[in-house]
Formats: sequence, structure tokens, C-alpha cells
Amino acid sequence: MSRAKPKQGAKKIVIKVERTNTGFSAYTNKYPAFTTGRSAAELISNMVDSLNLYFEDEGIKRSVTREDLTFQIELSSVFDVFPINVKALAERIGMNYTLLSQYVNGKKKPSPRQTGKIMEGIREIGRELTEISLV
Repeated sequence: MSRAKPKQGAKKIVIKVERTNTGFSAYTNKYPAFTTGRSAAELISNMVDSLNLYFEDEGIKRSVTREDLTFQIELSSVFDVFPINVKALAERIGMNYTLLSQYVNGKKKPSPRQTGKIMEGIREIGRELTEISLV
């Protein structure tokens, strides 16, 4: 999920994402808009459509794009969505494997600092993957 800048002056709308048996569901507390999708890309597209339909139905002169939204997902769900090797990630970010496993399984909740450390490790892997070429 990209980190594009919102339109100037507009505040990003926070979207909560949950993993389901059939894909994903998403909602926002700010507006009565919700949706589902089989993939992350489908969910994003559907959420943009859901919000724009809500604004249109309510006569609100606003339209949103993907860049206007911030998607949030529970840490444990990240590992359901993206099959990341927990042991390899723990080694990479210098975190105890058992502790990271407890975060991933929802047995413990990481502090904001620990969450940042985990997410930075995941983002670093993503950046590295975008910089390689396969032969």
C-alpha cells in the first residue's frame, strides 16, 4: 500500500482493514462507508468507490482517490496477508524470535516503538525487492 501524499489541505481518511476468510473487509469510523475485497488492490478500489458513492448520495462536494486514504491493519494480520518468514525478520531487525512470534500470534501487543521497528524492517524488505531485477 503506497504512501502517496494527500491533496493539499485535505486530511487523509483512516481506513481500518481486517482479514476475513474470503479476503478483506474495510471501514472508516468517520463516514458510514465500508467494503470487502478478495485482494488488497480490490479492497482499495472498492473503498474509494464506497466513499465516493457516500459523498455523492449525501450531496457532499468531495471526491477521494487512493492518495486520500490511509489504511491500517493489525500487526498480526500483516503476517496473514503477506507470508513473511517471522524468524528471518526477527533476525534482520535484531528482535527476539519468540517475542516477535508472540506479537504475530496476538499473544502480546507491541509498543509503538516495537511496532515501528517491525514495520521499518518490513518496509526495508519491500524497498530492496523493488530495486532488484530477475534474470
